[in-house]
Amino acid sequence: MSDGQKRGFGAVLPIVLLGYFLILMDNSVVFTSSLSIALELGMDSVAVSWVSTAYALTFGGFLLLGGRLGDILGRRRIFLAGLVVFTVASFLVGAATSGSMLVAMRAIQGMGSSMLAPSTLALLIDNYEGEMRTRSIAAYGTVAGIGSSVGMVLSGFITAYASWRYAFYIDVPVGVLLIVLTLRFIRSKNGSDSADVDWVGAILSVIGFAGLIYGIDGRVGREISMAIAVVTLAALVLRERRAQVPLMPLGLFANLGRSAAYVGRFLMMGASMSYFFLMPTALQQVYGFTPLMAAIGFLPLTVTQFFSSLTVPALTSRLSNARVLIMGSVIDALGLLLGWRMGVTAGYLLGVAISMVLIGMGQALIVSPLTVAGVAGASEDIPGAASGVVNVFHQVGAAIGLAAVSTAVAGMDEAASIDAAQGMMLALIVLTGICGVLVLVSESCGKRLAAAACPSK
Repeated sequence: MSDGQKRGFGAVLPIVLLGYFLILMDNSVVFTSSLSIALELGMDSVAVSWVSTAYALTFGGFLLLGGRLGDILGRRRIFLAGLVVFTVASFLVGAATSGSMLVAMRAIQGMGSSMLAPSTLALLIDNYEGEMRTRSIAAYGTVAGIGSSVGMVLSGFITAYASWRYAFYIDVPVGVLLIVLTLRFIRSKNGSDSADVDWVGAILSVIGFAGLIYGIDGRVGREISMAIAVVTLAALVLRERRAQVPLMPLGLFANLGRSAAYVGRFLMMGASMSYFFLMPTALQQVYGFTPLMAAIGFLPLTVTQFFSSLTVPALTSRLSNARVLIMGSVIDALGLLLGWRMGVTAGYLLGVAISMVLIGMGQALIVSPLTVAGVAGASEDIPGAASGVVNVFHQVGAAIGLAAVSTAVAGMDEAASIDAAQGMMLALIVLTGICGVLVLVSESCGKRLAAAACPSK
């Protein structure tokens, strides 16, 4: 056991977790403030949708490049660069004087996130080993689970009592603090012996994943964008098979446990982000909640998710990643099923709050095992690439799931209260089905997921 192990986690873990929390929070921070943004900057519904889409495009599009640059140039350097870009862009988002400036700065903020996200997980692999590494990655998975929901609640409070701008301004002092702490406490890590960057693969990945996300979330030319994405991503796979230093090592997918974790993360994020996006609208339309009340209405999910996540390390140690994952998937599906069967017209307590408790518990048990399995067995020279793939499935799953469910309940936001309730019920049926598939994926690959452990140094 190293000296670092004897001293405990030290400063690295809280620095990494706070950095990851920031970028996940900003994924959903506009959900409860989009109306205020539209009114203040004179943006129509299409323009406001780009506040989220621009962030998702650059975040998802540059993830693989950000992860691989960390392997080559050093995770600490890329983590710091991401913090600088993200912090500056956050300030400019808050200071935006027009809709076009806001969207442009959100895109730059997404680029900063694409450097931060894979570096965070890779830094944990760099700095911890054995049981501490497993526990640190479990904590990382916990943050991945609660970041988006906390962001939505926080945004509701800030928008109600101050301005939506402060939801982004708050990133600035935290970002500066993280930069100082990183320089002080995180050891400098050398990159790979090879300085080569697969720039062809990088270009293909950016075009492919950005095109895929726009093909899902965009408003004009979606079919063309999707066709370009399919062709480009196919070319990326062919390129990565031949590249000497691949941006996305295809060997990561050879392990069935890791592949199952990627698929599971895709499904889980598709279901959870759809719920986070649609339920606030239903709460406001059916119950007449204000954005602040809708944010408070999510506390049963957020609070349960937080406290349930604290039990995950002990549960995975006693049971296994696979059993905890399956248990969480089943609980999540039961929560969604209960919400559908009761219906939002049954009242907030019976129709929403009770199901939220189950959903929060289920999601807490799902994400940490998926994160551990997603990097299990990856060789020591590619943790950044492995983390990049985990985060790509995280982002793309959220985008595809949200688009698919939103399409299924199209027109919900213009509908009357009873129609909104019916639309939410339809959405819950779809989300329950997604979680049902997640249960099957988890169960079919259970043995391999149970055997998956974090790579040791």
